Amino acid sequence: MTDFIHRFEPATSAGSPPLLLLHGTGGDENDLLGLGKMISSGSALLSPRGRVLEHGMPRFFRRLSEGVFDEDDVRKRAHELGDFVAETRKRYGIAAPVAVGFSNGANIAAALLLLRPDALAGAILLRAMVPLSGPPKAELGGKPVLLLSGQADPIVPASNSAQLAALLSEAGASVEHKVLPAGHQLSQADVTLARGWIGSIAAEAA
Repeated sequence: MTDFIHRFEPATSAGSPPLLLLHGTGGDENDLLGLGKMISSGSALLSPRGRVLEHGMPRFFRRLSEGVFDEDDVRKRAHELGDFVAETRKRYGIAAPVAVGFSNGANIAAALLLLRPDALAGAILLRAMVPLSGPPKAELGGKPVLLLSGQADPIVPASNSAQLAALLSEAGASVEHKVLPAGHQLSQADVTLARGWIGSIAAEAA
């Protein structure tokens, strides 16, 4: 059993995809529940807390310094999260979720797409970076991915988010990458774009 401290809220609408909410550094399982409801009001919400502590702040994997990841830990933690998703899907009776990750949560979601493609139905990656310098050859088979980057993001260089978009596209994902006039923090534009994107993939699946 690979359990995470987590929150689960059941779906209130049959046509809305379940969401896997993955917080940023220092967040917890409550952080993105409001965002999840804003972008897809009827979805089941599964929101785990990262199991790594950095100066007391929860994260989903270790880093060596800002923007430099412990890649062995990224791989280990992505597999733990993939196992958790598989187990909780059975427990709660939900379909493969769409990940909604912010910052560190977006980075583990990108790693999950590359290492455990079957775990997710797609992903919204908010301020994500390339999680692995030598990623495995993944087959993403048209999985939809929305990557939203900040033009003035002091943490994620524009070249890095562009590289991530290319990496996921080459692995077969259907990637939509938008660069917003924002920094690392989320803006109303992120919410609006994510809501429209979720609505369009739910309509395609219907």
